Amino acid sequence: MHIATVLVSALLFFVLFFGIGFILNMLLRMTWIMAFIYPLVTIAIVDNISSFDYLFHASESFALLSERITGLQPVDVTILLCGFLGAVGSGFVMRLLRAKGYQMF
Repeated sequence: MHIATVLVSALLFFVLFFGIGFILNMLLRMTWIMAFIYPLVTIAIVDNISSFDYLFHASESFALLSERITGLQPVDVTILLCGFLGAVGSGFVMRLLRAKGYQMF
């Protein structure tokens, strides 16, 4: 993968999850909601199986998920980590804004 593609992808994931986290924080008034939801989003991005398979074929689904997670390239891990940093960053920004007196909704 080209370095420019990695940088743009990492920046897009950061901004995307920062924005989603910021909006969820404003609407739900739960500061760290996106940081807790992000692992589920990451699992949905990484695996290509139905969510119902985790209920009906749990052992096979989790084995396949662990295989796909360990098979991720460092570039993919970097991009997903930037998304997590965006989700956590939105929580810190929301806490800072609330401490400064800005009440969102």
